Amino acid sequence: MRLSPNQKRKKLRQLMVAKDTLIAPGIYDGYGLRLVQQAGFSAAYLTGNGVSAALLGIPDVGQVDLTLISDHARRIVSCVDIPVICDADTGYGGILNIQRTVMEFEAAGVAAIHLEDQVFPKRCAQFSGARQVLDSRQALAHIEAAIASRVDQDFVIIARTDSAASLGLDEAIRRAKSFTQAGADAVFIELKAHADVLSQLKKIREELDACCLFNIDVGGPISELQASELKVLGIDIAIHPNLARGVFGFAMQNALQHMKDHQKLSSHADQMFTPKQYNQVSVSYTHLTLPTILLV
Repeated sequence: MRLSPNQKRKKLRQLMVAKDTLIAPGIYDGYGLRLVQQAGFSAAYLTGNGVSAALLGIPDVGQVDLTLISDHARRIVSCVDIPVICDADTGYGGILNIQRTVMEFEAAGVAAIHLEDQVFPKRCAQFSGARQVLDSRQALAHIEAAIASRVDQDFVIIARTDSAASLGLDEAIRRAKSFTQAGADAVFIELKAHADVLSQLKKIREELDACCLFNIDVGGPISELQASELKVLGIDIAIHPNLARGVFGFAMQNALQHMKDHQKLSSHADQMFTPKQYNQVSVSYTHLTLPTILLV
């Protein structure tokens, strides 16, 4: 029996308070989402950066709008029984836009969204340098609007702040506290590219009593840690936005270069799915066997 959106949201809430950190690999399409579930992960992360690259072929510079990503989410989240956390950027505008954002993602069947306090249009954390953020009162008003707009009270609202880079960690923690007090289910302090991230995480753990999500990229001290070790640092949810896009880009580039150099792919076959392996990923969605499907 397939899980309903509400059942997935309840499942996510249970995982948020589990003994070990919840690991949510980053994906941008339904096939990647199916692979995450088949690998045994309990949740996945729909990355806005990945969606921007996969659907538009451009960097994450605010060109993915609400309609594009919520429609995309609606198409893919129903193909798995694990909760999906989705990047909702800034909420795509002001208070009314925030309300519409929550409504659309909730209707799409997403389990959770995170909303950031950057000025619209946002600037992806992948790019170096400080990002312009809303003043604290505006940022709080956006989170309050999101919380008030959800119909399903199990729909998870994660409040993200990008203020640490421009205003300092103390301000980021202060904002996170205000978001939590307003009713946010979790907070996400963006610390990408911060050199002293371990000491910053320690400070956050000591000063902030809230469920915390953290963004993990390959490289650096955090990516070397296992789920139980991440939990000790105060990380309750670890998203890996670069997983699918990084692996796909690397593998696809190698395959294309091989084909260009050798004018064939047969000698590259050991680094590719066979047709049977490929089909088995999609077939599992139907709960039927491949022969049964072919007979329909």
